[in-house]
Amino acid sequence: MAATARGSVGEIRAADVEAAGLAAADAAAFLAALRSATGKYGGDAAAAWAAVVAAGVLRPDHPHALHQLVYYSVYAGWDRAKRGPPPYWFPSPTDCKQTNLGRVMEQNGPKLLGASYKDPISSFALFHKFSIENQEVYWKIVLKELSIKFVREPTSILDAPDKSKKGGTWFPGAVLNIAECCLLPWPSQNKTDDSTAIVWRDEGFDDYPVNRMSLKELRTQVMTVANALDTMFQKGDRIAIDMPMTCNAVIVYLAIILGGFVVVGIADSFAPQEIGTRMRVAKAKAIVTQDFIIRGGKKFPLYSRVMEGTSAKAIVIPATGDRLGVTPRNGDMSWKDFLSRAAGRSSMYSPVYQSADALINILFSSGTTGEPKAIPWTQLCPIRCGADTWAHLDVRPKDIGCWPTNLGWVMGPIQLFSCFLNGATLALYHGSPLGRGFCKFVQDARVSVLGSVPSLVKSWKAGNLTKGLDWTKIRVLATTGEASDIDDNLWLSSRTCYKPIVECCGGTELASSYIQGSLLQPQAFGAFSGASMSTGFVILDEQGNPYPDNLPCSGEVGLFPLYFGATNRLLNADHDKVYFDGMPIYRGRQLRRHGDIIQRTVGDYYIVQGRADDTMNLGGIKVEALPFNVFNPLFASHETNAIFLLPEQTSSVEIERVCNGADEGLLETAAVSIKPSGGGPEQLAILAVLKDRSTSYDANILKSKFQRSIQRNLNPLFRVSYVKVVPEFPRTASNKLLRRVLRDQLKQELANRSKL
Repeated sequence: MAATARGSVGEIRAADVEAAGLAAADAAAFLAALRSATGKYGGDAAAAWAAVVAAGVLRPDHPHALHQLVYYSVYAGWDRAKRGPPPYWFPSPTDCKQTNLGRVMEQNGPKLLGASYKDPISSFALFHKFSIENQEVYWKIVLKELSIKFVREPTSILDAPDKSKKGGTWFPGAVLNIAECCLLPWPSQNKTDDSTAIVWRDEGFDDYPVNRMSLKELRTQVMTVANALDTMFQKGDRIAIDMPMTCNAVIVYLAIILGGFVVVGIADSFAPQEIGTRMRVAKAKAIVTQDFIIRGGKKFPLYSRVMEGTSAKAIVIPATGDRLGVTPRNGDMSWKDFLSRAAGRSSMYSPVYQSADALINILFSSGTTGEPKAIPWTQLCPIRCGADTWAHLDVRPKDIGCWPTNLGWVMGPIQLFSCFLNGATLALYHGSPLGRGFCKFVQDARVSVLGSVPSLVKSWKAGNLTKGLDWTKIRVLATTGEASDIDDNLWLSSRTCYKPIVECCGGTELASSYIQGSLLQPQAFGAFSGASMSTGFVILDEQGNPYPDNLPCSGEVGLFPLYFGATNRLLNADHDKVYFDGMPIYRGRQLRRHGDIIQRTVGDYYIVQGRADDTMNLGGIKVEALPFNVFNPLFASHETNAIFLLPEQTSSVEIERVCNGADEGLLETAAVSIKPSGGGPEQLAILAVLKDRSTSYDANILKSKFQRSIQRNLNPLFRVSYVKVVPEFPRTASNKLLRRVLRDQLKQELANRSKL
């Protein structure tokens, strides 16, 4: 139960602290510490909150309601309309110089920026602008920080004289093997053969020590698999991976690229038809998979789905132990038999070196409508992955990075390359990330950089799964995939003594995030602090004209086209038509389409409001139908409206935010529009998932609660027409909520009813 915020932090009393769950015996001391930390800051809420965090007044083991009470009371008088989102994390003038970006700014800033350079914090905006306008210089600096070995050096960083080639040519003449770069010792990163490359644990072994694999052991196993692949396939053949992101999956992924083959990434959640579609589109010759998926102590079939989806040769790895739990069909092969093909071959392996723009991985868009786009990754893409996390997540040598994900969607390869090219250790949990077992693994593996998606955080918070665990070794958090909930992020950051959460938003076709947080800027919950390094964009009005920089506004984002790592082709669609046609010219070059609607707030934060091509219209009010930032209901509703409800526009997530708070039994809601069969205005439907799915809820009672909550907190013109309780929501492999699927299912259900 959330604590009620006071009008100011000075109004908090002992009774409030006790109501928030602190023992009466501890209330007086807590209040004294709180007042000592905040007393001298008067009306400066940001300084008061910074003092609370610095003094350690709030601890991870304190009840979340206590964190809520203090945070929302500190910022109770904060005027978001005039000041933007309230910051919760502030870069340290001392520590900022130890970050990756701060360190290279101290080394290069005076030379590159002249007398304008002051320090990493105050000069960050200047250096970011420099990285956009001087990409050759910026990327030359960053390349020295990553473990990139060129067999042949590029003749230049960027060749872009021909403006008809919209994205330019990057690293012309360069030859390398990016998988080899992941597997070599690297003195400048203190990475040796004995360094830990992967740390992992199998679900169900949560009280056992974590397992470790050295860089030498990883390299040896990758070479063994590459040797076995050479006995079966021709260079350039496309080989799919459809399995959880385990040690074996990582080994296979690197081996395919080391051997000059191409990975086809397929998420392990896909149905047979979707597997078949991706195999066909990618022209894959074979697929590496698992017999089962182990989640929450249960076995779910995977190989059977693969068999139903494709006739291509399958190499089947046992989920546990050495023996398969299935019988391979004729032509398929067990993992043991596959590895035996390397017997007698040299234990060493000569990597296949290719140009920087050689194809290494085929990934797919979510495919929510029509055939999924086949997105080709070249050897440039991993460099972008490593560089982005180096700059924004501050991934360093000896870090331990964990991000529950899958090699079938973009975060899998991003996480793999981010760790290995930065000299960090990759942490893998072979099981469900939804349970306490995963949370304990984070503690036991001493994870220092933890990534997540908002629905995961919501699950951890709902179950209080970190209770009794120590997450204070984490120094950076990250999140992507869908809109963040402010209170969920308050909970997450509080578990780590208020470490920063770097919000990331990008795309598979970009191999990166175009907009992110930064450790050189103050961070606000659920907001992005700026564009990623070397990335430029403008926000366009409805006529396609860019708004002035730094002006609070909302519109479609237009990316500067010279974007290192971004695609210049698609395998089954017209690249120019998808990403460039209809976009305006800006500074002599055509902007690149991404499709997001973003808001720039006062204070220069950014909030992703949805997609330009996915909206609903309720009572003449435009509603963006994909996620954007969720604002916490403990702030006054008039402040919410002032910052988020732009004229004639709001968001489906804003509707969901107020509906989520309408009843304590709700886990999450989804707002979609439905068109009456007889025509007329779109109608609002709310679908709900309960915390306790065995509970029975009256949909009419929920409908009344939703209606009152929307009218009170959002817009009295919105009327709820339909409510349905469902077991769960459909999501993409990257965990994005499929509102379109919900809408289509609901439309079909109502159509069937009308026939009765």
